[in-house]
Amino acid sequence: MFVGERDPFTGHQTTGHEWNGIKELNTPVPRPVYFFLITMGVFALAWTLLMPSWPYGSGYFKGLLGVDQKQAVAKSIEEATTGRAHWMTRIEEEDLLQIQSDTDLMHIVREDGRTLFGDNCAACHGANAKGNKGYPNIAQAPMLWGDDPQTVLQTVTVGINGTDPNTRVSQMLAFGRDGMLTKDQVSQLAGFVVSLSDPTTVTDNNKEDMAKGKDLFATNCVACHGNDAKGIVESGAPNLTDNHWTYGGGRGDIYQTIYSGRQGHMPSWGKRLTPAQIKIITLYLLDLRKQAVGPVTGGAS
Repeated sequence: MFVGERDPFTGHQTTGHEWNGIKELNTPVPRPVYFFLITMGVFALAWTLLMPSWPYGSGYFKGLLGVDQKQAVAKSIEEATTGRAHWMTRIEEEDLLQIQSDTDLMHIVREDGRTLFGDNCAACHGANAKGNKGYPNIAQAPMLWGDDPQTVLQTVTVGINGTDPNTRVSQMLAFGRDGMLTKDQVSQLAGFVVSLSDPTTVTDNNKEDMAKGKDLFATNCVACHGNDAKGIVESGAPNLTDNHWTYGGGRGDIYQTIYSGRQGHMPSWGKRLTPAQIKIITLYLLDLRKQAVGPVTGGAS
């Protein structure tokens, strides 16, 4: 074997390399390879000359076209800020009903509201606003203080048991822990409360306990929840006859609520968000309540 040997089949010289009887041919580089190499080189040179490229000292070569991505981004942000300022001003100045009737503004409310809700509310109420145990379903359940726009705006602003001087106040007394009722009485009352939303729990075997529970309810609960147990909006007391429960609607959950009491908390968002942002969250939530479907997973707000 020697360099310059020709392959009898192709007529190409060999390189002198051989692997397991296979000889390497000394064939020319295909022309398309040269074409692409030259094209790529020309493109790289042109790009280097036309666009920002090599750094030097405290600066860099800015390119013959003068393209500046930093200025482009700054301009884009400026345009977005100008556009945002226009509709933010409208949201700040117009009342809630006006905004609700404006298709363009409600489109912005849905987009911006989803972000604001996700950043500030979803940790407790869930991404779909349907709540978690201990945090109410504000997408479907009746609002404790009412669901008209201005009332919801006020609730979001001042919070519940929050730091605002005008905060909403909501507290369930600890009837068992504080000795107002015995454990047996708490159990009887819990059984009666369960029956308010599920009458099938009343049987011949527990009618006597149910009657005692009803008397206990009349003595201890109607002041907040009303004679019909459907709640009192003015005081933020929940309706006990539906299937919306913040802390669970099972007998054990209700027993624990009556025995130990509850005191929920919602931040006073007026101290954390701008008036426009609170408006957006309020309108987003009300819009969400119109569209909410599916099984109930949480309780009233």
